[in-house]
Amino acid sequence: MTPIQDAVEIAPGTHWIGALDPGLRAFDIILKTANGTTYNSYCVRGKNSVAVIDTVKESHADEFFTRLEQVARYDEISTIVLNHLEPDHSGALPELMRRAPQAKLYISPKAQLMLKALVRNNEMDFNIVQTGDTVDLGERTLHFFSTPFLHWPDTQCTLVEEQNILFSGDIFGCHFCDARLFNDRVGDFRFSFEYYYSHIMRPFREHVLEALALLEPLTLKIIAPAHGPILREAPRSYVQRYRQLASPLLNNEIGIENKSLLVFYISSYGNTAQMAQAVGEGAETIPGVRVSLYDLQAGGDLPFVDLIEEADGLAFGSPTINGDAVKPVWDLLSSLASIKVSNKLGAAFGSYGWSGEAINMIEDRLRGLKLRVPIKGVRARLIPTVEELEQCRDLGKQLAQHLTGKIEHRVISMSELLSSSHV
Repeated sequence: MTPIQDAVEIAPGTHWIGALDPGLRAFDIILKTANGTTYNSYCVRGKNSVAVIDTVKESHADEFFTRLEQVARYDEISTIVLNHLEPDHSGALPELMRRAPQAKLYISPKAQLMLKALVRNNEMDFNIVQTGDTVDLGERTLHFFSTPFLHWPDTQCTLVEEQNILFSGDIFGCHFCDARLFNDRVGDFRFSFEYYYSHIMRPFREHVLEALALLEPLTLKIIAPAHGPILREAPRSYVQRYRQLASPLLNNEIGIENKSLLVFYISSYGNTAQMAQAVGEGAETIPGVRVSLYDLQAGGDLPFVDLIEEADGLAFGSPTINGDAVKPVWDLLSSLASIKVSNKLGAAFGSYGWSGEAINMIEDRLRGLKLRVPIKGVRARLIPTVEELEQCRDLGKQLAQHLTGKIEHRVISMSELLSSSHV
């Protein structure tokens, strides 16, 4: 494929003026980019003036300015919009404002503090816009939509009303570099689209749904994201895919009025497994709670992460080996950073031979993930006794009562924490 040199028209008077980065293989550390990425910037020409929507990473600014100069003079630019202030979108902003000092900068309310921190220019003027605000370019109207936390607090989308083009920022984007630019011409990027959603948008699923409520009613002919292909063929199908990815599926099976409790465990000699069974038995005595048990010895975190995202309560059982919980438990807990688990209910239990530190360690990690841990975990030395199994049943019962609102929430006291840490 021949690299593009010129600005590319995506609609009459509206051009892509971004940059290509095909050699990039990792983005923000956490994302693998097998096909590189694009830094998409756009120029919108109205009857009276010109707007620039987003810029590019500073290292690719020369490409951006070369393409911009092909379609506009700097003295024509009245409007600069940053839908998102991350450096790959704002890197060329200081130089652009130096070249077009008359231009007004438009950002979201939560972007102003980030602007000063990122561009290090305390004298830079800006205008705050929110959902419903507009800018008139002359026969081209920019309409703003606030879409916070997708994936930074400052994110927004901008619609060209007369052309039904949505400049969506990171929403509906992906890291996929192809010089053919448009979704109906580039290679198969479905994996990149899903991968991007999973790692960037999935932790903010509630905010995705809020944004979709704003954007779904719009008539969209083109979705022009900040990364990846420009979506001109069936753009609404990508909006629909976001709806599918963000919508809970479990409610279809158990009903929205019921609660889900997942019990994960791993057991060296079957002792922690016995405790897990007892926790499940206790929870099942409370109507309205669906209980599922999973043995982590089978391995593989991804299917469990999908289940955890929609669950209401989580209980983790681990033996204590060498003063620690076992690796499969930590692997699963570490993978939860990619989804929202805050305010879910959490608990821990397990068998031990000497000191039993695993329970406290798991509880601390659950609290670190912002789960509620209102019930003291159960530990049993080696083979659990009848009394200890009954404690596990009571743990499960209390968890289910919390989930169904049949028990008053209680936070473990500091004295309880201190006493349990010396067990």
